[in-house]
Parts: sequence; structure tokens; C-alpha cells
Amino acid sequence: MTLYSQTKIVSELCHTKDWNFENNALVKHFKLETFSKAIGFIVQVGLVAEKQNHHPELFNVYNKVSIRLTTHDANGVTKKDFDLAIAIDQIV
Repeated sequence: MTLYSQTKIVSELCHTKDWNFENNALVKHFKLETFSKAIGFIVQVGLVAEKQNHHPELFNVYNKVSIRLTTHDANGVTKKDFDLAIAIDQIV
């Protein structure tokens, strides 16, 4: 898997909905209506991630979910991260 340069990452971010490049990863924060909806969203993200065989870092506090995407094998952001970000955006 080819590691993306910072220039490539910035140019690819325009194809996502509100994802940011922070600390060598793609990051997005979601606020859902309730804790139950947040947990349901996490489960849906997990199913998509499993199908893509690319697993995000997920953080949850009540109705807030933060997702961090990085390709650990490549030590940074790759196409896999953008593919998963775009798929996650289709859930909400």
C-alpha cells in the first residue's frame, strides 16, 4: 500500500465530508442524537470496516463518536483510509 504525501492527502480531502488530517491520520467527529444511535453507528462502521478489512480507531462518549483512520502497516494515510472515510460518510 502506497503512503500518501501530505500534498496528496490535502487534495483528496475535498472528496470527503468534513474529514481532517491530524497527527498522521484522517479524523472526524460525529454527534448523534442519543447514546443508542451512537452505538448503532459504531456497529455500522464496524461492519463496513470489516468488509474492507481496514479497522478504524473508534472513540465514544455518550452521543459523540470520533473516528481516526490510518494505515498502520504503511505508518500513515493511504487509499484504504480514504475509501473507508467515504464509506463511513454514506452511513450518516
